[in-house]
Amino acid sequence: MPVMRILVIEDEPAIVRSLERGLGAHGYTVLSADNGEDGVVLATSEPVDVVLLDIALPELDGHQTLARIRARRQDLPILMLTARDDLDNKVAALESGADDYLTKPFALQELVARIRAMTRRSDQQRSATIEAGDIKLDLAARRSWRGNVSIDLSSREFALLEYFLRNPGRLLTRQQILAAVWEYDFDPMSNVVDVYVRYVRRKIDQPGRPSMITTLRGSGYRFDPSPNEGSDA
Repeated sequence: MPVMRILVIEDEPAIVRSLERGLGAHGYTVLSADNGEDGVVLATSEPVDVVLLDIALPELDGHQTLARIRARRQDLPILMLTARDDLDNKVAALESGADDYLTKPFALQELVARIRAMTRRSDQQRSATIEAGDIKLDLAARRSWRGNVSIDLSSREFALLEYFLRNPGRLLTRQQILAAVWEYDFDPMSNVVDVYVRYVRRKIDQPGRPSMITTLRGSGYRFDPSPNEGSDA
C-alpha cells in the first residue's frame, strides 16, 4: 500500500506529538497545523489522504475549518476530534460534513481503526476510471488509453500505472512502489521496479515528447501528467 498522509489540525502540541509518534509507528506520514487557516491551506494544497480535525480551535473553529475544506475537497475523509462528549456536538460534527468523530482522550488503536474504516469507504466510492493528463484507466475492464489510442498492458504494468496515476507529482521511492504494486518489502538488490517502469514507458510515452515518468536518480520516480520538455527520462 502507498504511504498514507494524515493531516492533524490541532492546537495542543502534546496531542500533536503523540499522534506523530503513534501514527508514524503504524506507517503513516503526519503533517500538522495548529490553527484552522493553515489547516485549510494544507488540506487543499497538499496530497493528504485523511484529516484529523479538532473542533475547539482558536479563531477559525473546527466547524468553520471543515466547511472550507469541504468546499474544495468534498471526498477527503475527515475525522473530528472533540473533548465534548455530548450528543449535540457529535451530531453537529457529522451534519457539518465530517465522516466520523472521536472523543478525547482516545486509544490509538481505535483511532487507527477509524482511519482504516474511513479510507475503505472512500476507496469504495472512487470512480471506476482514473484520468491524469491524457492517460485514462478503466479499472473495471482493466483497459487503458493515451488520448484515443488503446494501450495493451500486462496486469502488473496496469497496477504500476494505476499507482502512478493515483500519486501524480509525488516522489515515489522504489520501496513504496514495491509495497504498493508487488506487496513485499524492498530488496536493495532487486531491479524489478526499474524494469517495469521501462516497460510502461515504452507503452505510454510518445516519440519526440518527454516521458511522463521522471527518474529522480538515487530517489525513485515521479509521474508527471503534463511533463515539461526539459524533464529527465
